Amino acid sequence: MWAFGAYSYVVTAFSAAWFARRSARAAGAPISLVESVSWQGASYALWLPVAGLVWAVLRRFGAGGRGVAVLTLAMIPVVALESLGAAWVDMTFRAPDGGMAEGLDRALSRSPVSILLYTALAAAGLAAAHRQRAVEAQTRADHLETALTEARRVVARQAAPAERLTVSTGSRRTPVDLSRVEWFSAAGNYVVVHWEQREGLIRETLQNLEGRLDPAIFARSHRSTLVNLARVRETQSLSDGSWRLTMESGAELVASRTYRDDLLARLGR
Repeated sequence: MWAFGAYSYVVTAFSAAWFARRSARAAGAPISLVESVSWQGASYALWLPVAGLVWAVLRRFGAGGRGVAVLTLAMIPVVALESLGAAWVDMTFRAPDGGMAEGLDRALSRSPVSILLYTALAAAGLAAAHRQRAVEAQTRADHLETALTEARRVVARQAAPAERLTVSTGSRRTPVDLSRVEWFSAAGNYVVVHWEQREGLIRETLQNLEGRLDPAIFARSHRSTLVNLARVRETQSLSDGSWRLTMESGAELVASRTYRDDLLARLGR
């Protein structure tokens, strides 16, 4: 992004300098190459802090509705200040004896171009921010898929008999292989066990249960949910940065952004 900005500045300044020399020659007041490059370089250098402002706004507010709203509101003072600054640069190089009225007239005449350039900068910043978000989302999705594949491999190569949980289902107590469990959900001092479209209870907190399970297979996807990664059929990134996890049974769970990052960190991704 910064390399593109530097390239755009250099190309724009030299192109404007070439145009300024032609215009000055046609008006009978030729200027040197050095003067024209210095003039236009100083004029378009005013856009460098504007580019920094766009970058700072997008870092602070994101590329969504809030970021667009802030950039839109900032356009009014930015365009006014840039137009005045550019008019001052023009008068410094070409009309040093001009008065305030001439400066305001030059600033007003530059406003349409300033609006266009500001809009282009904001659009480029938004495009770069959205691309970065898409790249990060795809990277996280790839890491999650790798983690799911590893969880399935761990389950497949386990030689020891599967650990069992004794689950209360109504008045009965049912043994359930841990590998058959799709997910656990918190219910106060109990945990609801979900397996093969069935449910049961165990008297234990979700935090204690999580502490004795293999983190390569079971991971927290939400403050109240613990998921068997080997039983996740597919994943989908959501617009808010969270994930939708579709289990083998068809049940859909959400991995919030907080636990999404924690999940990848715990799995070493």
